[in-house]
Amino acid sequence: MKLKINNVRISLLQETSLEEAVSKKLGMDKDAISSVRIIRKAVDARRKNNICLNFHVLAEADISRRQTNRLLKDKDISLFEEEKEPELILGELQMPAPPIVIGAGPAGLMAALELAKYGYRPLLLERGKRVSQRIADVSAFWHGGEFDPESNVQFGEGGAGTFSDGKLTTRVNDPVMKSILQTFVDAGAPEAILWEHKPHVGTDKLRAMVTGLSKKIVSLGGSIRYEAHVTDFVIKNNAVCGVVLSTGEQIAAGAVVLACGHSARDTYQMLAAKGIGIISKPFSIGVRIEHPQELIDKAQYGEFAGHHLLGAADYALVYHTPDKKRTAYSFCMCPGGTVVAAASETGGVVVNGMSLFNRDSGVANSALVVNVSSDDFGSNPLDGIAFQRLYESLAFKCGGSNYYAPAQNFDSFLRGIEPDITSLCRPTYSPGITACALEKVLPRYVTDTLKLGIREFGRKISGYDDGGALLTGVETRTSAPVRIVRDKESYVSATHDLLYPCGEGAGYAGGIMSAALDGYHVARAIMRRFAPWQ
Repeated sequence: MKLKINNVRISLLQETSLEEAVSKKLGMDKDAISSVRIIRKAVDARRKNNICLNFHVLAEADISRRQTNRLLKDKDISLFEEEKEPELILGELQMPAPPIVIGAGPAGLMAALELAKYGYRPLLLERGKRVSQRIADVSAFWHGGEFDPESNVQFGEGGAGTFSDGKLTTRVNDPVMKSILQTFVDAGAPEAILWEHKPHVGTDKLRAMVTGLSKKIVSLGGSIRYEAHVTDFVIKNNAVCGVVLSTGEQIAAGAVVLACGHSARDTYQMLAAKGIGIISKPFSIGVRIEHPQELIDKAQYGEFAGHHLLGAADYALVYHTPDKKRTAYSFCMCPGGTVVAAASETGGVVVNGMSLFNRDSGVANSALVVNVSSDDFGSNPLDGIAFQRLYESLAFKCGGSNYYAPAQNFDSFLRGIEPDITSLCRPTYSPGITACALEKVLPRYVTDTLKLGIREFGRKISGYDDGGALLTGVETRTSAPVRIVRDKESYVSATHDLLYPCGEGAGYAGGIMSAALDGYHVARAIMRRFAPWQ
């Protein structure tokens, strides 16, 4: 008998095996349980003096119908039923050419993989380089070398997520998620992502996973071209039937999946010039804040900080101004990570965060950002991009015009005194930081909201508002500043047929997992319409 058992708790005060905890929950001998598989694992730290691991598991047990009926009276126990992916019926329309996928981030990779799996032989075009070459370029830049606008944290195989914490959390509840997570594991991601409540891959293991996904696409009949920058579309009868590369080469397409990522500003400009439906949307801007990881661990886990079963602690914080107009919140929190230089254009400074799988840098960092909207930057489609560029350019100049980032500790930021970068922990941003009043590189309504927010967060996490917390700017790429409008059912552009806007860059996702899910569903929409390409 297969049973799903929720809320199997193991206290860190009395560590026990999962099998023993399951047998206790079921009230039966451990020998009667033939197997236990973790479905979900979370940390319950609400009681700092008795932190528990909380498991949902699938167990197989040799029990009678009478015993089963007894167990099913417990609200935490149910018969296990495997969720099925939606059935796919392939379309019949013939494509004149294979589908093209633009962008090898999580959305583009998953769309291309799904299309390749069913015989559509997609061509994946990535403007940047392979992961291995990209890592070398980024590392050189972080150590004082030249900035490459085509090979950086934003552009290249794997997309922006390649240099991140590799979080796979999402608010989307979709039965396809399990299948996608398994695909990630098969490609090289850690197996624990299948059950962790807050799964993460880490940038080191994410690189291997991205390479594995690319190899799988090719093995299934797809093809990938790197340093293939799409600069224009071929449009006939109001349908996108091909693409033009920066070299002038034209490539015919049976359909075009546009998964360009949230920093493809030249692509957005091309879309607007072509009259393709694109609108501005809200996003957020702010800074990265750094604390010693030990401070966060102690605040979140108390006496259990550093426990071998817990790892580095994270946090999620939100503050609303009294008038409800502004919200300051943590975003993309990276336990045991580093702040990274994430510019995609010459003459701009952008910060982001990443961490390795082990999260062992000793420094916790997170974006602290404030919402902005068309009321702040204008309602024209590209106004948000101009807004981002303005503050990235200011950060570049105030940092020293050498890609150093402007920074100051919270004490000098809060009191408005001479900027000071003396901090609780070593700064992790490379190439380096420059002491600078953050009011010079962010709107005043953003810095005022951040000050209020950090003080409020100090009431929730002890020591968070210590004056030595380090703030580094500017964080501007929290999400796409535009949405490429598409039909809700068919996923096709609202203005041009055969164009399928996809992922975070199209304004329909907010992270690795939701982008991958969107790529999956866009590919399925194409397959429901068209037959495999012959």
